[in-house]
Amino acid sequence: MKAIQITQYGGPEVLLYQDISIPKPSSGEALIRVKAVGVNFIDVYHRTGRYPGKLPFSPGMEAAGIVEAVGAGVTEVKPGDRVAYAMQLGGYAEYTLIPATKLVVIPSEVDFKSAAAIMLQGMTAHYLSYSTYPIQSGDTVLIHAGAGGVGLLLTQIARNLGATVITTVSTEEKAELSRKAGAHEVILYEKQDFETEVKRITQGKGVQAVYDSVGKTTFDKGLNCLMPRGYMVLFGASSGPAPQIDPLILSGKGSIFLTRPTLGHYMLTREELLARANQVLGWVADGSLQLQIEHVYPLAEAKQAHIDLESRKTTGKLLLLPD
Repeated sequence: MKAIQITQYGGPEVLLYQDISIPKPSSGEALIRVKAVGVNFIDVYHRTGRYPGKLPFSPGMEAAGIVEAVGAGVTEVKPGDRVAYAMQLGGYAEYTLIPATKLVVIPSEVDFKSAAAIMLQGMTAHYLSYSTYPIQSGDTVLIHAGAGGVGLLLTQIARNLGATVITTVSTEEKAELSRKAGAHEVILYEKQDFETEVKRITQGKGVQAVYDSVGKTTFDKGLNCLMPRGYMVLFGASSGPAPQIDPLILSGKGSIFLTRPTLGHYMLTREELLARANQVLGWVADGSLQLQIEHVYPLAEAKQAHIDLESRKTTGKLLLLPD
């Protein structure tokens, strides 16, 4: 089979398109014929070694496909099932082995591209808005990278929950996408100081929560955008790691909360995984959550997908197709 392999850490050039053997499922595993793979910033972190793993490996933390075979003891899925998953390494390949307990059956109304596009980012947006800081009607929230994959989904969910949504984006084109997703106010951070704008929009009150996937370049000013007892939800670092912070700073800025969540800790059990995934897939099926799939590449062009993702010129979701 064809697969993208990483044999050393580095830039996009280390993504090698190679022939490797089709694996066989062991007890508790399912062999998936991959139909679509989501591309995410966590793939970049794996490629560069920020999140190190055992070399060589295939990156890719979410995909959708068809169950080809199952190992002993598997009861969750059967051959022929249309399934998707997130937070399991190995998606950049024509076939991949996944623990059966991590698989979710896709509703018939949802195609493979949509399922692959929604799993990691959709469940991320779900846990951020329902669990990390449960958004309440009447809240005002700030979402950085508002035209990115998570940003567009989180904006829709927050608005559906009754929040006023402020986003930051880099260009007018991205601002228009953010507005279409439901953002009430969009800040062009290359032309405007987002801290000043948030204080103006909220009449100096600040926001209940900041959702920050950017990190280094937004973190300090983001803290200043929070109202007393507000939540800084730092869930990514696309510009680099956020600076370390003295806990007393949180007190001085209004007894604010700081959390660095990750999706894996919000689906520790199969029951929690199914609850989140089924709700998100249900939103896609009934149209209440709109996907922005903007960039689709053949698996062999994973290098270009990473170049485009890291350029921050993309919007919405990036996918790889093995077929």
